[in-house]
Amino acid sequence: MSSAIPSSTLAGRLLLATPALTDENFARAVVLVLNHDEDGALGVVVNRPLDVDVDSVLPGWQPFATAPGKLFQGGPVALDSALGLVAVPGDRPDPLGVRRVFGSVGLGSVGLVDLDTPPEAVVTELSGLRIFAGYSGWSASQLETEIAEGAWFVLPAEARDAFSDTPHDLWAQVLRRQGGDLALVASFPDDVSMN
Repeated sequence: MSSAIPSSTLAGRLLLATPALTDENFARAVVLVLNHDEDGALGVVVNRPLDVDVDSVLPGWQPFATAPGKLFQGGPVALDSALGLVAVPGDRPDPLGVRRVFGSVGLGSVGLVDLDTPPEAVVTELSGLRIFAGYSGWSASQLETEIAEGAWFVLPAEARDAFSDTPHDLWAQVLRRQGGDLALVASFPDDVSMN
């Protein structure tokens, strides 16, 4: 069940917290890695919706947010900042204020999106929109060390993972689709001592 540490970037991959990771910020977290290089890594937790509507952060954008239409806690770093994760269908050019990260998934910080532009002018080019408060970050070699210590499973991402309409179930869903021993991990109880 160990995850080999790839020699190249982890950008576009998922980090799934192993049952051994007990840090409350990341217990059963699914992190989409957006950037990874020799200086460290940055990602967002894609399975932690908050009980806060997108409209409270970006007025006018609520109707265009992918269900459940809530703000997500992207991680424990810079909780007062917002990142927008978008899906751009096909091979279209990047919409204004969007930088493609991998495949159809792109990133736009709220500062890059012209909030004076009507949302309808931007969202016609998107097939998904999620807004994250904060992000997850690792310094140089920190993530590699955590992976080697067994804190994270490194797994392939599917474009729909970041926009799942059942984000609370995503950790188990991703593990199940791996098959084998990893699929069994999906049924681990929250508190392993209760097993």
